[in-house]
Amino acid sequence: MKNFGIILGEPNSINSEILAKSIAYKKKAVIIGNYNLLKLQLKILKIKKRVKKFNKFEDFKKKANSLNVLDVPLKFKKAFSVSPKESSVYIKKCLALGHELCLQRKIGGIINCSINKRNVFKNKNLGVTEFLAKKNNIYNSEVMIIYNKKFSVVPLTTHIKVKEISKLLKKKLIINKIDTLNKFYFRYFNKKPRIAVLGLNPHNFELKKNSEEVKTIIPAIKILKKRLDVSGPFPADTIFFEDYLKKFDVIVGMYHDQVLTPFKALFGFDAVNITLGLPYIRMSPDHGVALDKKKLNISSPESLNKCIEIISKLIK
Repeated sequence: MKNFGIILGEPNSINSEILAKSIAYKKKAVIIGNYNLLKLQLKILKIKKRVKKFNKFEDFKKKANSLNVLDVPLKFKKAFSVSPKESSVYIKKCLALGHELCLQRKIGGIINCSINKRNVFKNKNLGVTEFLAKKNNIYNSEVMIIYNKKFSVVPLTTHIKVKEISKLLKKKLIINKIDTLNKFYFRYFNKKPRIAVLGLNPHNFELKKNSEEVKTIIPAIKILKKRLDVSGPFPADTIFFEDYLKKFDVIVGMYHDQVLTPFKALFGFDAVNITLGLPYIRMSPDHGVALDKKKLNISSPESLNKCIEIISKLIK
């Protein structure tokens, strides 16, 4: 099994806690983050875990039953009170390092623990998906999938304002992203996924001539149907009934909350976030930084463990 990276993410969060509680210490995981911060936070949380430090990847040797940290510099005075500026610079350094190690084929993929997107990306409608896609010179074909083995969801547009969705929905974007989705399932699961595509408007705007469904979504589906198992557009208010879910592997929505809200109502955090279309696997736990729980030692590593289990299988 190849090595993979786990980026420690937001310093002022539950990340150190869930990492220490996770199964990472059993795997060939390279923890990318600040060694001193991790040690201090675990001490405050009263979590006993062996933590080993190395300063360059070439020095990495998997130590049994320990978290092996590739140290990234970070200035801080208090363990859970790192300044927003220092935090932003640090997280981008960690992501960039993980990206470079993947391109150099030193690790097979990365898991990034949660980050505060507003602080890191300064309200530029970016998340880690878009940040890494840009680093790889990939535009409009990267895909964010919230993956669960029962079924998954994909929003075609991600971290943007609702009023901007319609103008960003283009036939080419829909085709590119669904092609990327299909390639992922074929490469890693050896299957052609059954894909349901949603409309944008309530009741598909009754398929009126000036609707996005008629002008953009249906023409894209007609092209995709020639080579993929794609159906739609379906109204978003009924697609998440159980009878429908049994018929599809993936539901593709037009925007973030259209698919993530019902998905989380059904599955909670029993899922992982995977970026498709990059030259490597990138995923993250499907939860936030949980600032209100950062010192309480009550958080579950369930979603991070799912990431670790999945990435371990995908990069073999």
